[in-house]
Order: sequence, then C-alpha cells, then structure tokens
Amino acid sequence: MKPNQQVINRLAVLLFLCVFSTQNAAAEKPMNVLMLISDDLNSWLLENPERYVGRVIAPNLKALAQSGVNFKYAYTSAPVCSPSRTAFFSGVAPWKSGIYNNAQSISTSTALNQDAVLSLAGLFRKSGYATFGYGKITHGWDQKQHWDDHVGHKRDPAPPGAPLAGLSRGEQDWGKIHLTEDQMNDTLGANKAIAVLEEQHDKPFFLAYGSFNPHMPWYVPQKYFDMYPLDQIVLPELKEDDLEDLPPLAKAVSDGLGSFADKVIRSGKHKEAVQAYLATTTYVDTQFGRVLDALEKSPYKDNTIVVFLTDHGFHLGEKHHWQKTTLWEEGTHTLLMFRAPGVTQAGGVSERFVSLLDIYPTLAELCELSPPATIDGRSLVPLLKDPMAPWESTAITGLCDKSKTDLAYVSIRHELGRYTRYGSDEEEFYDTSKDPHEWTNEISNPKYATIVKKLRTLVPSFEETAQPVPSALTAERRKTQNERKKSKKGETKTERSK
Repeated sequence: MKPNQQVINRLAVLLFLCVFSTQNAAAEKPMNVLMLISDDLNSWLLENPERYVGRVIAPNLKALAQSGVNFKYAYTSAPVCSPSRTAFFSGVAPWKSGIYNNAQSISTSTALNQDAVLSLAGLFRKSGYATFGYGKITHGWDQKQHWDDHVGHKRDPAPPGAPLAGLSRGEQDWGKIHLTEDQMNDTLGANKAIAVLEEQHDKPFFLAYGSFNPHMPWYVPQKYFDMYPLDQIVLPELKEDDLEDLPPLAKAVSDGLGSFADKVIRSGKHKEAVQAYLATTTYVDTQFGRVLDALEKSPYKDNTIVVFLTDHGFHLGEKHHWQKTTLWEEGTHTLLMFRAPGVTQAGGVSERFVSLLDIYPTLAELCELSPPATIDGRSLVPLLKDPMAPWESTAITGLCDKSKTDLAYVSIRHELGRYTRYGSDEEEFYDTSKDPHEWTNEISNPKYATIVKKLRTLVPSFEETAQPVPSALTAERRKTQNERKKSKKGETKTERSK
C-alpha cells in the first residue's frame, strides 16, 4: 500500500519543525565563559618584529589567536600582578581604587570596598552561572564567596640545590625542575579545568584557569629547555644609554644600572635567562592547549566564549630592567584574544589600543548580563564584530613606587605614541611609529608639543587620580623610622642624664 501523500506532507512538516526547534534551542543556549590567564607572559609569541624576532614555540596560543580576534595592542591597567588582576576582575581602575602596586592594603580602598562592587565571578554567579576558578586568577582582591569551586595557585617547590643559576636567591632563578610535569601545580590546575569541561552541566558556567608560570623562578622540565638550543637564542634589542634621557622618577622605576638585568648581562648568562623564559612559555602554552583541546572535545565548544589574557608584560633586560613594574611597552603590553561564537570571525586582528579593563563589560554584554555601575572600561563587542571599527584608546596604565606610595604615575598608549606622567615636571613621550622600542624620550622636542598637549588631556588629571593607598611596606618603613627616632631620643636622654 502506497502511503497517502497528505500523510507524507505532514511528516515532512513535523520533521522540519523538529529540526528547526533543535537548531533554535541550540542558538538560544546561554553562553558559557572560559577565561584563561597567564602570569608574566609578554607578547613575544605574536611574532611582531618590532618586539622580538626570535623563535617562540606556542602553537596552542597562536592557534587561539587565529580562531577569533587577536588584539595586537592590548595593555594592562597596572603593570604588576595584584593591581592588574584587582582591576580587571573588579572592573575598578587603579586611578579610582588607589591600588597601583603589590603589597598595598586593598582593604583601605574606599572605591573597592563598597557594596556595589561585584567581582566578575560574582556577576556570573548572581546571574545563575556555576563558577569555577583554578590556579592564579586574582591576587589580593577576591570575593571568594562568588566561586562554587575554587583552588588558588601554589608555587612549585624549588629544586634541590637552588639557586640553580647562581645569580640570586629567591625567585630570581631558573633551571630544570625536579618534579615530573604531571606533579607541577599549573598542570594540576589545568587538570581541574579539564574535569569541569568533561562534566555534564545543567546551567551555564564561568570557568577560569590561570597559570603561575612564566612568573619567576623558571623551573620546568628539561625537555622544554631542549626546544631552545642556546646557540639559537635571539636576545632582545638593547640600548646601552637607554636611561640617559629619562626623568629621575622614571630612572628609579627602572632600578637603573646595577639592577638584576645588568647582573644577568654582565655574568654572560643573558642567553640562558632568555632560554629559560622561552622554555617556561612553551610549558604554559602546553597547559592552555590541553584545556582548549578539552573544550573542543566537549559538548560546550559551540556556546562557550574563550578569552585569553596576560596580566601585564615582562622585561628581559630592556631599559636595564628585569620583570615588570614599568610604564614602558615591555611592562604594559599584554596578550588579549577573544573567540565568541556567532560574534567573532576566525583570523580577526584588531590594531586598536585597548585595556584589560575592557574585558569585564565585554563579557557582560556578550552574555547579556547587567554589570554594576562601578565598572570602568568599555565593551569590546564593536571590535569583536569589526576589528577595525573606530575606537578611542582605552590603553591607560597606572603605577606607583612600591615603598613610598605617595604619588601615582600614569601612562597612555595611543595611535599618536606613548605619553607618561610621573610628576608635574617629569614626563616622557615616545613617537612609537618611528621608535617602537621607546629609546628616545621626545618630551622636550617642540615638534611634538601639540601631540603631547592632546595626550595629557586623555589621561586622568592630578585631581582625578586617586592617591595610592598605603602599603604594608610603607607601614613597616614608617614603623622602623619611628622606632629609630624613639631609640635616638632615648639615647639622647641617657647622654643628658650622665
């Protein structure tokens, strides 16, 4: 018996409605978020010849950059771990909070300690998301009640016989680690993130995984060192007299001649140090790659936003400086990559100057959440849709002296160059179109007077800039000074009584 044509038509309609309903349901799925954060990873892996021309083995992060929008000119709001993470996770800028450096007493910041301030994890949890955080995500400021599951970062123990490089005790060291890769804390953190992606979830999730590496010390398995033979190491370009045209406060930021950077160079171990940094970079890339592979194999790959960032940049000898904590390109330039299903296109590259502060409002808009009124920064969604859309630079960075904390410094990276204000009469300007290494301070060059005048108006004024809150180091220094004064007074009284 032949089937009735009317029955066939009805079946076809039902099949169409079923498929349409399934597709529509998938499209309406709330977006998950996978947030990946690396500590102290600079932008060498972007293969920009103006930054670094050596080989960097980071296939996973390079592939991620190609899969969505890669921001070539992203900048931290503070070039140090704690203030940078506090800013992008709270949405409150350093020049509002007064948190510019490590060791500051965050509990004394009026701007941060108000009920309206909500952590990024808190925003998602409040909106019905499950929240998971593993490894180094925040540093010093974290509303811990906003995580459903959270395991902070730990440093791997130093190998027997450390320091291995023989230049300094503490974290300024590098060499082969005594642990297996599976025993390392960043590996264990990646394992936890992978486990979340392998679970079945009945509600959307916000998952953050942060690596401690390549923060010093650089202790990784020997196989990663072997990927970078010493005779193939390319050193960053340096300028011997790079500090001569800087104002005094800028020279103090650099540490000047005699810093650890110069110690490394004079010892003849500069190539060894760069090799160790690159080896640790590749180890980190491997861990992020494992997490990204787990997402790709999961049922969440088509409705999960991925954002990767580094908390700040890193010097390896430039400006006679080592590590971060500067307002130059090496200290402030970060990596920032977004892949948002249905929004970004593969291979997107944006050359707009953006800030890590822009991450909070961007994720909120992508997930249709309402952020608190306290957040700074601007949503990057227009640039995710069109990487070359018009954009006024948000790449402002703040810093203060680690021990004095009596003056806030501020810098802006802009199409016109970089302008930095340390004090009312201590400034820098670099024409980065001609001087990408920021070797020549043009602040006194009349040719740039109009540009400098404009850039001065784009950074927070002295009146608008929050004074740095006291630091534990400052308190300890003042306590020591007071004790010395009391001791001297006591000695004077004793002398008088004799």
